[in-house]
Amino acid sequence: MFSATKIKTAYILVGIPGSGKSTWAESQKWFEDCAYVSTDFHIDFYAKTVGKTYNEVFEEHMPIAIDNMLDDLSEAKWQELDIIWDQTSTTSMSRAKKIHMLQGYKKIAVVFRIPPAEELDRRLASRPGKVIPRKVVDDMIKNFEEPTLDEGFDDIWWAE
Repeated sequence: MFSATKIKTAYILVGIPGSGKSTWAESQKWFEDCAYVSTDFHIDFYAKTVGKTYNEVFEEHMPIAIDNMLDDLSEAKWQELDIIWDQTSTTSMSRAKKIHMLQGYKKIAVVFRIPPAEELDRRLASRPGKVIPRKVVDDMIKNFEEPTLDEGFDDIWWAE
């Protein structure tokens, strides 16, 4: 008797803050069938729990959010779920760590274009309590590396 094994897929989102990663993930019809892995999710949740903003808890809570995100990843892998990994992942080095943790998964980079300056400023300003200094964003833009198949991706999608 033939038994088909489902190939698990990890979608690694690649883009600067404000490029549309989280919005895209939440808009996918198949989103609810995936494990959603994100430090921002945990920071936002904690901030709401303690009645503070993202920025007010970011520094103190980021190490905990990283641990929580890695726990989410481990649980998703144990349950053999598809994964949407929502972080900036703008350099090959940051992606290499993720790719290494996703052995046995088909890995798809979902790349988000850098919005024009006015649109980016509008998007970044539309997130009350979550202010990312423009210098940090500009450094990410300057150091942005497009993903390649040579990094270990099975496919690369450009989000629209």
